[in-house]
Amino acid sequence: MNELEFAQQAAKVFAQIEAATDNSTADIECSLNEGVMELEFENGSKIIINRHAPNQEIWVAAKSGGFHYAWKDGRWLNTRDGSELFSSLEKLAGEQAGEAVRFGGQLS
Repeated sequence: MNELEFAQQAAKVFAQIEAATDNSTADIECSLNEGVMELEFENGSKIIINRHAPNQEIWVAAKSGGFHYAWKDGRWLNTRDGSELFSSLEKLAGEQAGEAVRFGGQLS
């Protein structure tokens, strides 16, 4: 994947996350600034999602830790355990929101 393709894929990820938070019943404030997305929950906790262009990865920082996702076989997969980005975000956001949060699954 070249730099432009990475930027386009990362933009799709951010758009999908933003749409999901807009449609969620959970109280989540979503902001995006220069490739860094911040999800703030009602309890004040946050999840930070950013694109890391040098490694062509999406990085996620949550209460439970930091995670790196690389594009493999048409999906964003955790570089350590192989978990998928959106399913992981649902778990992380659900823990911090105190209720289920859906991100709509994998990008097409």
